[in-house]
Amino acid sequence: MERFYFKNTFSYKLLLTLREYLTVFLSTLGHIVMMMGSVLKRVSKLDIDFQELMYQCSRFGVSSLPITLSIVGMSSIIVATQIAGEMIKQGGGNYVGMFVAILLVREEAVIMSGFAIIYMIGSSLASEIATMKVTDQIDAIQVLKVDPIKYLFVPRILAGIIMMPLVVIVATLFGIVGGAVASNLSSGLSYRAFFDSVWFGLFVRDIYISIFKAAVFGFVISLISCTFGYYAKGGAKGVGDATTDAVVWSFIAIVFIDMIFAIAFFF
Repeated sequence: MERFYFKNTFSYKLLLTLREYLTVFLSTLGHIVMMMGSVLKRVSKLDIDFQELMYQCSRFGVSSLPITLSIVGMSSIIVATQIAGEMIKQGGGNYVGMFVAILLVREEAVIMSGFAIIYMIGSSLASEIATMKVTDQIDAIQVLKVDPIKYLFVPRILAGIIMMPLVVIVATLFGIVGGAVASNLSSGLSYRAFFDSVWFGLFVRDIYISIFKAAVFGFVISLISCTFGYYAKGGAKGVGDATTDAVVWSFIAIVFIDMIFAIAFFF
């Protein structure tokens, strides 16, 4: 009787729910790690479909660039508009460019580009591979003795590693120019004063860290998206669930990784 009563308590149900979520989390993390090992094994042997890699690089960079530039550019304009006038009033007009550049290089350009990539590319990768999975296309590929990891995963993940830093570099430059224009229009700060101050507090080390972080983001987003697509099941609903889970996990992952980078390099 006491055992029956305990199973109907809120505490018991809460523990069951937590155990279920923990099981799903560890299982998903295991799938991601296993897939990462499979991809790294093939890359180490240079078992790469270079033609497919070129196609995925083009898709990764070209498709995501418009929305990335829009998000980073508008964010930079908003920040510059808000701070330029106030800093000039306090005699800090010569530091506006430095502030905008540091914000973009260290954090904003990378994290905003990551969000845009997840929205445009990550969701596309997950839904594409999930559709192939639930319609047995991946099984058909294996029957034809084609390695699905080599054909589907490796080109997409390498494309993320290669193209994400390039997208971030372009977005950063676009954001700095946008910040200069916004500062000039909103407070009259000259372009020369803005660009002269960019390097006051920005170092080459910051640029290297930003590029490395972008490559890690590209790897993680592509890996998570492809993994969730590969393990999708349940028809059309499974495709939707896999896409949603891929986006959520990618968002959480890059924010967590960004925190690690901040602690490791700037704490």
